Amino acid sequence: MTPEQGRAALLVGLLACAGLLFAFPVEPVMTTEVLFDDPVDERIRTESVGHSSRSQLVLRIHHDDGGALTSDLGRVKALMQLEQEALDGSNPDTSWEAEDIRIARIQTPFSLWEDAFASRDRNLSEATRWADVLQPEIEMGWCGNESTPEERQAFEATILLLPDDANPGVACPAFAGANASQPPAANELIWMVWLESDDDAVDWGALQVWADKVSENTEFEVTGVGVNMLFSKVRSDAVQDLSRVLIPSVILLGAMLFFGLGNIRIAAATLGGVILVVCAEFGALSALGHTFSVLDGIAIPIIMGVAVDGAFWYCKSSRDRDEVRSMLLIAMITTVAAVSLALFGPIRAQRSLALVMVCGIVLSWVVTRFLLEGLFLSQRQDVVDETRGTAGLLTTKAMSWSWPIALMVLTSIALVAPTGVDVFGIEDFLAEDDPALDDLEDLRSRYVLASTTVAWIVVDVDGDSVDDFDALRNLQSQLGDHSSVIKLDSGMHRAPLVIGIPMDVGLPENSTVDSAAVDSTGSLLTEDARLQRDGVTTGVAIAVLIDGEDIDAALEFKADVAALLEHHDLSGSVGGDLPIGAEIARTFEETRITQIVLAGAAIFIVAGYVVQDPERAARIAVGTIAVGIAVDGMASLIGGRGVYSAPAVLLGMGFAADYLSHASAGHAPSRADTAARWWSAASSVSVFVLLSFAAFPPAQDTGRLLTLSILFAVVLATCLAFHSAETGEDA
Repeated sequence: MTPEQGRAALLVGLLACAGLLFAFPVEPVMTTEVLFDDPVDERIRTESVGHSSRSQLVLRIHHDDGGALTSDLGRVKALMQLEQEALDGSNPDTSWEAEDIRIARIQTPFSLWEDAFASRDRNLSEATRWADVLQPEIEMGWCGNESTPEERQAFEATILLLPDDANPGVACPAFAGANASQPPAANELIWMVWLESDDDAVDWGALQVWADKVSENTEFEVTGVGVNMLFSKVRSDAVQDLSRVLIPSVILLGAMLFFGLGNIRIAAATLGGVILVVCAEFGALSALGHTFSVLDGIAIPIIMGVAVDGAFWYCKSSRDRDEVRSMLLIAMITTVAAVSLALFGPIRAQRSLALVMVCGIVLSWVVTRFLLEGLFLSQRQDVVDETRGTAGLLTTKAMSWSWPIALMVLTSIALVAPTGVDVFGIEDFLAEDDPALDDLEDLRSRYVLASTTVAWIVVDVDGDSVDDFDALRNLQSQLGDHSSVIKLDSGMHRAPLVIGIPMDVGLPENSTVDSAAVDSTGSLLTEDARLQRDGVTTGVAIAVLIDGEDIDAALEFKADVAALLEHHDLSGSVGGDLPIGAEIARTFEETRITQIVLAGAAIFIVAGYVVQDPERAARIAVGTIAVGIAVDGMASLIGGRGVYSAPAVLLGMGFAADYLSHASAGHAPSRADTAARWWSAASSVSVFVLLSFAAFPPAQDTGRLLTLSILFAVVLATCLAFHSAETGEDA
């Protein structure tokens, strides 16, 4: 195959990959499942018998007139009917319409109230007034010591799904102002909804679409609320925001190429190559089944900024073709070596973003080297290699000291930066003044369920073992005594919110997990706590509600549960958004400097292998580490260091390796080389500055950090060029 045929085949392949976008369009998602891995949640989702998972969604319901809701039996029955219609689709005005997503389960207080009344032979569905089920009076209500299991569940549901200012009525007459002859009274309430789909990631926004339909066609106002529903809002806002950034980025980059290269043909070809790289990569990954998160969109302007380097070095520098080829190859390999460390991080979204960036960087190099190099060389003007004169005056021993001074300045940034890492949470993805955060805070202040978070405990058991069942009951009882667990205390009845296998004292002797589950009516968070493989029970999932704001308590709870499992000779693990998020943040805080050093070591090994010069490789590695710790420090100074900033730090190190590899060759820095370096940096910075004005906080912070990393890298590379030239001449 001739070179021309090879280039034609490569171009056809890239165009074909780009064309895959029509058949496999990119549909980014934003759920907790695509952000970080939780083995506990993954096992629950794949093995649960009763739709247990952390991804339950919340609906907030009012009547259109804002009046009484639960104390009006007619409105209660209308909501019970609405629940049924959502599940069976019998009413077109309220039916679920999303074809690829289904409602797996809805948990309302009404279904548990109905079970509570039924446990005393009273029928809520057939009642025409509340007195039909409240008389004769249930003296102790549903929270007394003699309450039935169904009544205790109804009490818990009333406290959790109705706001704090609700009158619990029959649910717990022991509360001030409550009476056993009255129904629970509230003007609003929340439902929990579980969605399922054949796809790995479910678009939670489908629930809000249904809620809007119901609000329009019924007497009720239904709104999706809570953390998980905010992730759907984040997805929509981020897609719109990044879309607004991309078009100006293309225009700005095109302008920088035109003015920097002085040739509209080369500028257009370079910009076209950038667009082709992005489309081909996203088309190929989408066809291969890669699940994109909205965070992956941040990689597009990053790839655009990286992809133009070759144009400036081929067209403006004083280096010959082979030198430029070598420089760009080293730059690509070292950048990939740095970013690739994120592929092994604990955060799934971080790994996905790193994968997209690595593929884009490699593909950009391929396009520059094999498709555009000939064009660049054909339009190249003769450049005088100025190693003396004004440029030569700079390569003095005095200027060579700029290299160690620059290293010390970058190190000082890391030393003065505050320590600590923000926990990975919904607040990281929304602007500080976003009204949605105020709504979330209002929800948390009014509902016990919204102010807590669920810690899931998976315990391995034999479903037919009496001993395992007894050990589990003892475990659950001790979990309820933990200080981190939220407890409902009426004064007469204390209910730790530990939801797992039945704890009823009336269970027969020699009960097992399987036999108890068959006799159980389920619970608020799960219909069946068992985990099964091929119909055989291998474990249970215990849900524990803990304080959603206390990070240290979540970590302490996770450690204490591990010790408790060991004490009972049981195997298992703890998951959930807060415990896992807090643990990731703690691990990242402890290992972030180690990760930067490892990235520097990887760059040293790769650069040393390619350039066959240990001293040159060491300079590149030391410089990248200095840039890495400085960017990490700036992340803390400008907005709070978070686990999502790790890819920006590693990419900043990659940029530093890129520019330092250019500057470390030992040549005296000519005006042409300096111009190539700074025009390349300016083009990248122009895109990153624009990204820093995005409203999506991760994109905004990434743009700021990458802008700083480019500036750090190009200044450090300029200093290294002086140093390398001076030491090279001395040698």
